[in-house]
Amino acid sequence: RLREGLVDPGNTASEVWVDTAYRSRANEDFLADHGKRSRIHRRKPGGKPMPRRTARANAKKSVVRAKIEHVFAQQKDRMRLMIRSIGIHRAEATVIMANIAYNLGRWRWLEGRAASA
Repeated sequence: RLREGLVDPGNTASEVWVDTAYRSRANEDFLADHGKRSRIHRRKPGGKPMPRRTARANAKKSVVRAKIEHVFAQQKDRMRLMIRSIGIHRAEATVIMANIAYNLGRWRWLEGRAASA
């Protein structure tokens, strides 16, 4: 179940993107009650093929999630990001520094592409 602490009330985004495991009537109701729009993938019905409409909707959601998850994958694998600190403030600082390093590397890559074009 989505806990109230997972959905930040200060976040102005109206959409919530989480894994398929979070799809339930209780979570859908929770999101609706908090003015959030669910972008949770739908599961395949047991023993039946997935309807084309549902598969297309899941594919659209996957495009957005893939862009986000590639950043996390790069930070975890290439940058060897492992948070081993005590305290939330140190962990946040580690994540912020990793994000800055990722953004600088991405900026350098984009600048290199623009210069060669």
